[in-house]
Amino acid sequence: MIDFTGSHILSVNQLDRDAIATIFSTANTMLPYAQRRKRTKVLDGAILGNMFFEASTRTRVSFGSAFNLLGGFVRETTGISSSALSKGESLFDTARVLSSYADVIAMRHPDSGSVAEFAQGSLVPVINGGDGSNEHPTQALLDLYTIEKELAANVQSIDNMHIAMVGDLKFGRTVHSLSKLLAQYKNITFSLISPKELAMPDGIISIIENAGHRVIITDVLEGSLNADILYLTRIQEERFPSPEEANKYRGQFRLNQQIYTQHCKSNTVIMHPLPRDSREEANELDVDMNLNPNLAIFRQVENGVLIRMALFALTLGVADQVQQHESEVNWFSHK
Repeated sequence: MIDFTGSHILSVNQLDRDAIATIFSTANTMLPYAQRRKRTKVLDGAILGNMFFEASTRTRVSFGSAFNLLGGFVRETTGISSSALSKGESLFDTARVLSSYADVIAMRHPDSGSVAEFAQGSLVPVINGGDGSNEHPTQALLDLYTIEKELAANVQSIDNMHIAMVGDLKFGRTVHSLSKLLAQYKNITFSLISPKELAMPDGIISIIENAGHRVIITDVLEGSLNADILYLTRIQEERFPSPEEANKYRGQFRLNQQIYTQHCKSNTVIMHPLPRDSREEANELDVDMNLNPNLAIFRQVENGVLIRMALFALTLGVADQVQQHESEVNWFSHK
């Protein structure tokens, strides 16, 4: 198992089942702080460099909130144009400079492999917040954590489940990383539902099949029938050469309550990494699903804070000290 303290978290390939279990058990201990029932200052004085060189809302704010909830401070850089990268500075030099100001860095960048390149120059642990169409390990972990919790509520486990992944599986880094993690479990059926042009990369399919899992490839939503988890993705417009190219596929897979009732089990869990594209021409996940108790998209968001808190505590070596630095919350909280 990975020695978390001082380590970069760049890829799900670093994580075996024991490491995943450690992250999840640590995330469980973070619940009272994330829910504002308790506060902790275990990272009082520590600084997170939140380096987001590609547009982000949930991931960037989630990383920052997670660090704040552990008592630390956050400094942010957003967009390449506002950084020295726009002046020709290398990722190595940028990393060496910015890491001298921080104790840990969370980074997102539009180019595949860029976060690993950045980490080579960093003096502190770097956590990958998404590198192009390559990987998004913390999203995969929060998705897996959500799947485990949602299935447990239905007295099921990840082993032997059926997951349907729908939408842009070619550029969707969330499904790439999640598939790699799921490959470590047993006897899973993967229904991969997408236009042929946006199919899951062969390399990811090989990982799944070589691990002994069943793969069903189709371009119709009916392939989600009897799935335990229905994981939808949006069309990754930013990965296409033009909006017009992306528009060819927008709106091909839509889920509303009628379709859900027709093609899904009564307890099929609905997931999405967000943002969901609610524009009329896409409407991939209809608002009429908002009151469906099996819609887990906002529980995913909450779980993301827990997972990122856990990763900060583990990489900075304080996971066993959190309670020692806790106190009561003295403000009103609706949590």
